[in-house]
Amino acid sequence: MKNFVQQGDMITLIAAAAVGSGELVRAGSLIGVAATDAATGEAFEVKTSGVFDLPKTSAQAWEVGQPVYMISASGLLTNVPGTGNYLAGVAVAAAANPSATGRVRLNGSLGHPVTA
Repeated sequence: MKNFVQQGDMITLIAAAAVGSGELVRAGSLIGVAATDAATGEAFEVKTSGVFDLPKTSAQAWEVGQPVYMISASGLLTNVPGTGNYLAGVAVAAAANPSATGRVRLNGSLGHPVTA
């Protein structure tokens, strides 16, 4: 295929703000985990699929298979599909209440915002 560009699970973005390696990031509806650190304006790679331990809303218990959403304002993950949250993936391990992280399989596609 002459028009093939890449697999698509690693995407190059330009940092809108400083980014740390392992940080969950969103650019529009694209959600992934930063592979490297980047200063504002620098290019960096984002992994859009795979399983990661990521920061979550502490006061929630998660069950395996629950959809997980990125909260736009905080960057934390939640199992509550609130308005403006973006579908990021699915919980692949139970997470206790309280706990700071949850294990998530990123959905590898666009994180559609919840509207109602």
